[in-house]
Amino acid sequence: MSELPNCPECNGEFTYEDGPLMVCPTCGHEWSQAETAAEEEDVTRDANGNVLSDGDTVIVVKDLKFKGGVVKGGTKVKNIRIVGGDHDIDCKIDGIGAMALKSEFVKKA
Repeated sequence: MSELPNCPECNGEFTYEDGPLMVCPTCGHEWSQAETAAEEEDVTRDANGNVLSDGDTVIVVKDLKFKGGVVKGGTKVKNIRIVGGDHDIDCKIDGIGAMALKSEFVKKA
């Protein structure tokens, strides 16, 4: 048996498929699985799976070496900005300056 997602409106667990749509009998909300998949792809997540957004504060989880220095694990980075690409976080780190980080190496503070 396949595991169906909870309703995005009321978080109801009794969803069912009706053709190409998913239906929640609790609140009557209908949505397509393509919408759910697209929403999940656009989200940037940290090393623990928490959703990151612009303005969040994160902590670097391991030492990150770069040309010219090292960002130590445990460094707090404030006011991040989410961008597209491989390095999906733009930020300014005190004592280092502007830098792009990968979300897999930070956790939400």
